[in-house]
Amino acid sequence: MTHWAFDYIGKPWEVASAGPHAYDCWGLVVEMHKRFHNRELQIISVEENNIRELIKTIDGHPERAFWDVINNPVEGDIALMRQSRHPIHVGIWLDVDGGGMLHSMQGAGVIFQNLQSLALTGWKIENYYRYKGE
Repeated sequence: MTHWAFDYIGKPWEVASAGPHAYDCWGLVVEMHKRFHNRELQIISVEENNIRELIKTIDGHPERAFWDVINNPVEGDIALMRQSRHPIHVGIWLDVDGGGMLHSMQGAGVIFQNLQSLALTGWKIENYYRYKGE
């Protein structure tokens, strides 16, 4: 049996892209929620190499009001991740291989990493979120 996410693995990363041929991390979340939940999430544009602006956008964007922090993710929930002090990346929780993230990273494209692999590559999960709507 194959998982639906296999269709996305290997697609390239591209800033401000929400598919179908390339994705940035938020664009992948937008596409998944549109495809599987019939939700239109807001595209969030951020300058590619401006980490300060990215942190500010993630921290204060109105989109955050539509998500609840949860403890136990299920397939389709999202995670806010960080490699340093500030969260700057998102992924989609999949119930595969004990659970892990489908995410799109610069230099790698769309990949799946279980929790052990995420930790080995320096990613820490800040929080899990479930969409609660408007």
